[in-house]
Amino acid sequence: MFGLGTPELVVIFAIAFLVFGGKKLPELGKGLGESIKSFKGSMADIDDTKKKIVEDNIPGLKAVHDVKDKIDKVKDVSKILKL
Repeated sequence: MFGLGTPELVVIFAIAFLVFGGKKLPELGKGLGESIKSFKGSMADIDDTKKKIVEDNIPGLKAVHDVKDKIDKVKDVSKILKL
């Protein structure tokens, strides 16, 4: 993780503990986690919107995706039936 080892992380956490204190540190961690979760959700929404725009503007692309989905379903069934 960015070339940081255990000793470096321990020093960073110790400094953060001294600066923010024991009561504030969990709140900061929770806020950081929620921020990351929100960011990932926004990126997924952007990807979905981009895919929808491309499918709507390129003729035949939606049909190709539908055929691909049907082929994937057949492959899944054949794996279950072990054909």
